[in-house]
Amino acid sequence: MTYFHALFETPLGRCAVAWSSRGVRALQLPDETDAKTLAGLRKRVPSSTERLPSKDAKRAIEFVSGLLSGSTRSVPFPRLDLEGLPEYNINVYNSLRSVQAGSTVSYGELASRTGKPGAARAVGRIVGLNPIPLLIPCHRVIGADGRLHGFSAPGGVATKRRILDLEGTPLPTTSLASASQPRIDTVAAVRFLKSRDPILKTLIERTGPCGLAVDGMKSLFETLLEAIVYQQLTGKAAATIFGRVTELFRPKRVVEPLDILRASDEELRSAGLSGPKIAAIRDLADKTAAGELPSVAELRRLDDEAIVERLTQVRGIGRWTVEMLLIFGLGRPDVLSTGDYGLRKGYAVLYNGGTLPSPRELAAAGERWKPWRSVASWYLWRAAEGVRLPGDKSC
Repeated sequence: MTYFHALFETPLGRCAVAWSSRGVRALQLPDETDAKTLAGLRKRVPSSTERLPSKDAKRAIEFVSGLLSGSTRSVPFPRLDLEGLPEYNINVYNSLRSVQAGSTVSYGELASRTGKPGAARAVGRIVGLNPIPLLIPCHRVIGADGRLHGFSAPGGVATKRRILDLEGTPLPTTSLASASQPRIDTVAAVRFLKSRDPILKTLIERTGPCGLAVDGMKSLFETLLEAIVYQQLTGKAAATIFGRVTELFRPKRVVEPLDILRASDEELRSAGLSGPKIAAIRDLADKTAAGELPSVAELRRLDDEAIVERLTQVRGIGRWTVEMLLIFGLGRPDVLSTGDYGLRKGYAVLYNGGTLPSPRELAAAGERWKPWRSVASWYLWRAAEGVRLPGDKSC
């Protein structure tokens, strides 16, 4: 079978789609560069030729662009090419397609819908192998505890939350929620931002109340372990490998630092981890076991830059990952991730005549939003949705 591909612009960055004469075969969410995005696509479709989109590919592009811009407009759905996949995988994917925007399903519930109520783990692996995310909405699958678990796309859980946020999905209250759960006072933040910035005020009034939600964080080690696996790995392999790593230590409910340190390289390689990835998670486990990383309680007492400095000492953990943890895990109200493409694009749309600011320029402009830059970021992400800048390519 001959496959073709095209790149296209979305509010999250440039995605890639691959198709055959039978329909859409694969979709890759944005990575740092087009080359990395295409490398992720290659894990699903090893060989393809760049070409103008077919009818099915155009429909896929329209669907994905609409979803990532928060549009509720109905668009024609493309044909999907699932030829050659195992029959049960196709059954899971077809059941998943019935989960509507604004709602979620657990792995166990999805297993029951396919006639195998005891197959939650198998379903989890199949969801992680999903070749066509968004069109097959694996982002709508959550844990039985209501928490957001792995997502096989750059940015992992942070990307998953952003997509669910775009769909207006209310997430269930989990057993981890408590009075001590971090919160951001979005009402006070909005009042302040509107008083300081007339342009942002117009956007806030047009957009409505801030929907920024904080997930909280039970274990720093668990959070960073998942981040390492996802941070440098895109495509369908990410969720599969993370699932295999956790499976190595069943029936334990969580993986602990000593589990990683006691495991042999052969065991970790059997889960699909590369040599550098093994070195990274061993570094994380070693630093955690040695007490070099703060506990969640200690993190809450550190300032933002101290947290960035401490956590980026771990292999595989970059500044962007820590900044997303600061916002969505710790509920820090004054974080501006100046390297984030969506924030730079939102600023370009609102203030800069469509020209992307440099990270330094965005940092300087963000001084006016202190001490509520996390909430300003949420509105900048909204500003970036569904807008094409001058020079953007449609495919």
